[in-house]
Amino acid sequence: MRDTRESRLLLVLLVSIAFALITMDIRSGENSPLDGAREAAASFFGPVEEGVSGAVDPVANAISAVRESGDRHDRISELERENAELRQQLGSDAHRDSRIEQLDELLRTSGAGQYGIVGAQVIAIGSAQGFSWTVTIDAGREDGIARDMTVLNGDGLVGRVTTVGPGTATVLLANDPDFTVGTRLEGSEELGFATGRGDNTLDVQLLDQKAEVEEGDRMVTFGSAENRPFVPGVPVGEVVSVDRSNGDLTRTVEVRPYVAFTQLDLVGVVVEPPRDNPRDTVLPPRPEDATRNEAEENDVEPNGGATDADPDADPGADADVDPNADPDADPDAVPGVGPGAGPEADEGADESPGVPPDDDPATQE
Repeated sequence: MRDTRESRLLLVLLVSIAFALITMDIRSGENSPLDGAREAAASFFGPVEEGVSGAVDPVANAISAVRESGDRHDRISELERENAELRQQLGSDAHRDSRIEQLDELLRTSGAGQYGIVGAQVIAIGSAQGFSWTVTIDAGREDGIARDMTVLNGDGLVGRVTTVGPGTATVLLANDPDFTVGTRLEGSEELGFATGRGDNTLDVQLLDQKAEVEEGDRMVTFGSAENRPFVPGVPVGEVVSVDRSNGDLTRTVEVRPYVAFTQLDLVGVVVEPPRDNPRDTVLPPRPEDATRNEAEENDVEPNGGATDADPDADPGADADVDPNADPDADPDAVPGVGPGAGPEADEGADESPGVPPDDDPATQE
């Protein structure tokens, strides 16, 4: 419609009429003259509103579902986060128990050898430092660490320090092919040199070609001059194979190290060597020795019937013998019969028992 003067007058008239009707409806209260018109409008526009509502409800439901889906997603995310935290806590507890066990073993080993150590944790492996078998620990010059110090853990020899920084140090592991350490065989004290092979075994060349060595024999470090780079007595490993060839000047044996080089965590750097050479005392007890000691500790002497008996007693003695009996009495005598049976035994020795005196032939004459 064009904006003319007539249209404007019509709009003002309609607004005035609407305003008048609203005023009349409000002032009339419940008896408004417009109730009939309102009911007619409701009966006309009701179905239309229902149809529009039916068309709009799916959209509203979809919007509500989307909102609720977001709430459910947030709840699921919260539960997943709580689950991850619980798993992390359980993992932390297991890790903490493992660290405590490692620390106990490290302290036991260092205490047995009287080694003064600085504890450290492995924070990196040597793949980024070259092709050598090395690890980086979180202790360095500021902690008293210096080059060519022995590194061990609760199981035995780990390696030696090669590079030292202010707060970190690099350790060359004992299984590196460039690693060599002097060894001493348990018991026979045969000397040799252990060299890494790049895996979990060591080659040990014994200086005596005729040295008596068998599988299961154990070795410790021999030690170095001024205890650098190796202190004596640190467990190295156990013999698993013996080369029986006699052509070489030395004898080679294969040794399985006590240390698992791929599972290193807590280690100790020996900053103070022992006063005396511990030799074989740091080695752990053998399984059979530990079993025997445990059996001896748990062994209880059976409380049999002869446990409290006199050890000097005659095993054939009769327990029913009267202790007041005459030791010179005939053991075969029947009580009350024979000599010594009573005080009148000698007087009546000539009389035959059971014969009356009237039947005596001398009396009859």
